[in-house]
Amino acid sequence: MAARTGDLVEPPDTGRHFSQGMEQFHHPRPVCNGSEPTPQRRRLLAGLSGQVLEIGAGDGVKLSCYPSSVDEIVLVEPDPFLRAAAKNVAARVSTPVQIVDGSLRHLPVEDASCEAVVCSLVLCCASRVHETLEEVRRILVPGGELRFYEHQRSANLVVTLAESLVSPLWSRAAGGCRPTRDTVAAIQEAGFVIESLDRFAFCHFNHVVGVARPS
Repeated sequence: MAARTGDLVEPPDTGRHFSQGMEQFHHPRPVCNGSEPTPQRRRLLAGLSGQVLEIGAGDGVKLSCYPSSVDEIVLVEPDPFLRAAAKNVAARVSTPVQIVDGSLRHLPVEDASCEAVVCSLVLCCASRVHETLEEVRRILVPGGELRFYEHQRSANLVVTLAESLVSPLWSRAAGGCRPTRDTVAAIQEAGFVIESLDRFAFCHFNHVVGVARPS
């Protein structure tokens, strides 16, 4: 299914030349190094196939990182500016892309319709993360995968304290992001089994990239 058109917002053409892009506008970090995906985004998307839902469009450059084995990409994004920006890139990738309005609590996707759901720096912004993860479970086909690239609370108590002190201001400036959220625990509590997990730091904040399946 081709990308939908008709938004009134006209953003800059971020997709004219696939640049480094951003994971999310409120989490500015490169999606690509030159023309190649960053190692984190490569791990996030490696081996995906079938229909894939990604929550959060960013500027759309990450659409260019999906493997050719994916049949269709569905992006859910509530912001009309970001939907329009992503459409500029969607028109230039070979994989069919569907871009739809929706919230983290109500994803407009049919039950058991996607082989994978990709969450990239959005679970840390979900006001009710368990509701978002329940929606992910609903959408996944039996045996489907949750692929996640997210903030993760530090295991270092001193760092966690520092993160807690800056969180109120950080959350206001970064789209509701909660750097102290234990994202891995939230995924497990929602009934997923973690199959792989890589930890790394970006700008002194802990992150995780991993794969989980409903138990």
